[in-house]
Amino acid sequence: MVAQRSVHSRWDGGLRAVVQAGDHELIVDEPESVQGGTNRGPQPTDLLLAAVASCFTLSIAYSAGKHRMEIADVHVDVTGVYDGPQFQAIRIAVRAAAPGGADLARLVESAKRVCYVTRTLALGPELTVVIEEGAGGDGA
Repeated sequence: MVAQRSVHSRWDGGLRAVVQAGDHELIVDEPESVQGGTNRGPQPTDLLLAAVASCFTLSIAYSAGKHRMEIADVHVDVTGVYDGPQFQAIRIAVRAAAPGGADLARLVESAKRVCYVTRTLALGPELTVVIEEGAGGDGA
């Protein structure tokens, strides 16, 4: 059996959507500089970068636990470089108070193998869009 994860999004007026992700509800919006945006939540591209940053951070923590390494003050900054309506590059910068040097490099290499989000982006998954008949509803 193939495991899956799904989220549901519904339009909430203007350029805003409410996303149900498990037990969590997120407001996604465009900035006020975009006509129709109200800046009530992060924009979709920021959520993509946030997914990369959070997954990579948690992968470092997971890897540290597996290797019995102490970590402290770990920060992951992710920057996307636009090329028209897409990112041409995504840069991940990692810094930590501990460990340093070769140990941090080992954790980063391990995180590259563990992080589902960066692995998915690197492998370029098949993207399929389908139209389901019926009126809105709960996404079921």
